[in-house]
Amino acid sequence: MAIRTSPNQPTEKARPAGNPRPTGKKRRAVVAAVLAAVLLAAGGATAWWLTDGQDGARPLTTEEASRLALSRFTLYGASPVQVALTAQEGDGMVVEVRGVVDYRTRHAAGSYLVRGPAGTVDQGLVVWDAGGLGLAKAPDGAAGPAWEQADHVPRSGWSSRAYGTDPLDSGLNLLVQLGADRPDNPLLLAQSGPRRLGRDTIDGRAYDRISGPRPREAADRDTAASPLTYWIDADGGLRRVTMRITGLGTPTTLDLRGQLAGAKLPEAPWATAG
Repeated sequence: MAIRTSPNQPTEKARPAGNPRPTGKKRRAVVAAVLAAVLLAAGGATAWWLTDGQDGARPLTTEEASRLALSRFTLYGASPVQVALTAQEGDGMVVEVRGVVDYRTRHAAGSYLVRGPAGTVDQGLVVWDAGGLGLAKAPDGAAGPAWEQADHVPRSGWSSRAYGTDPLDSGLNLLVQLGADRPDNPLLLAQSGPRRLGRDTIDGRAYDRISGPRPREAADRDTAASPLTYWIDADGGLRRVTMRITGLGTPTTLDLRGQLAGAKLPEAPWATAG
């Protein structure tokens, strides 16, 4: 299996902020309204906090809600941010993406790798934004970080498309929208039903594991659960997000690994022709 691609000339509606796409810390996070939109875009996500840490789940304290409300703003301020995505695509296939996201422009670039039971199936470069993604092969003899290699791929070299509902697309779509240019309202956020599930350590640092706001369209908000789980530190830094997709036992994992000062995203995919 390889990442789905479409011809180099996608419809204008499917282009990222002007072009292509691929086939195939100090504060907190997630406004209910924004998340609802993201969840709809993710398509098919299903609840999971009730099956992970159910016994210890409880409503957030005021302090925890404040940190959650600040996390997206903290992430925005850390741009550009190193990111990693791991998604199960069925039939034993795993897709990994390593890249950089600039939350000020909502542009991202990196590399992708598709692994199957017998080894590597496909690999290349990927760019994505709020509208979709584009894939390309790395230029011959290319060296250096993937986002630098992507700068040497012309606009015509990208195979681009709009997002679908598979785990890779849902994860990339969510990943580029996590940062926000202002904190969320902690009172409204707390009312939308996030729960503290427990406490974990990642790379030697402690994080509260918190389920996201519950879907607003759910018939019973008291029993509905969020498909998203967040790991947030004492400063409101967002370190990890997992997302459950209907029909898949393993969640898509998004890791946020801190600022990468000096990273410059490629211009070709989004530059205006002319």
